[in-house]
Amino acid sequence: MKKLLLIIGVLFCMQISFTQEKSAFQDGEWFKFRMSYSGWMKAGNATLTVNETKLNGKPVYHVVGKGWTTGAIKWVFKVKDRYESYFDKQTGMPYKFIRKIDEGGHTKDIEIAFDHSQNKALVENKKYKTKKTVAIEQNVQDMVSAFYYLRNNYDTDNIRIGDVVSLNMFFDEENYNFKLKFLGRETIETDLGSKIKALKFRPYVMAGRVFKEEESLTLWVSADKNKIPLKIKADLAIGSLRADLEAFKGLKHPLAVVFDD
Repeated sequence: MKKLLLIIGVLFCMQISFTQEKSAFQDGEWFKFRMSYSGWMKAGNATLTVNETKLNGKPVYHVVGKGWTTGAIKWVFKVKDRYESYFDKQTGMPYKFIRKIDEGGHTKDIEIAFDHSQNKALVENKKYKTKKTVAIEQNVQDMVSAFYYLRNNYDTDNIRIGDVVSLNMFFDEENYNFKLKFLGRETIETDLGSKIKALKFRPYVMAGRVFKEEESLTLWVSADKNKIPLKIKADLAIGSLRADLEAFKGLKHPLAVVFDD
């Protein structure tokens, strides 16, 4: 029995070691992005922060994403957005999602509680003081947890141009299939003062009020174990928007910086 317990203990430690090594991010990771409109006008800033905490006694990562307009554009179209996701440290499955936005007077205040054992989500619309239970797909992600789930689970070592990865996503009150297409490898100039090896992707988005069409978004992430977002370009219904990573801290792995000879 002692030998059996010892073997189980060793295997458990090996599993923890493997999970920690596999992880692309860690507690304390932080990004800051500079937003620009139509390629030249500074539109605002955005941040992403990762913290370890507990939710209902379960160890989780709590990610907070904030976005806000600055300067002259703030007086024309004011934006103040906040997104939060609480997802399991081991599986990456989301337990709670919060979306609180004000975009030019268009506001939403939604909180979603996921019950993966029952494949249900409780959607609370705090603006209208309503609650609704909606059936969800298996292994569903919210729009924030999906990014971190892909960072940990999408193998980029052997991907080829044209490869598409898909996952189930739940947004507001709807299930939909999120797809991400690999476009190739590039070395790009960044606002960090260095060139970085990058992977270029095309996330398929919902065309309509915000995006011009399904293929309106292009994303560059670092070609290393971090897979951090370096640059995002979006063709909007009116104009275009660009986000460039300008500061970071708390990376788990070395960044794929290219040094000039």
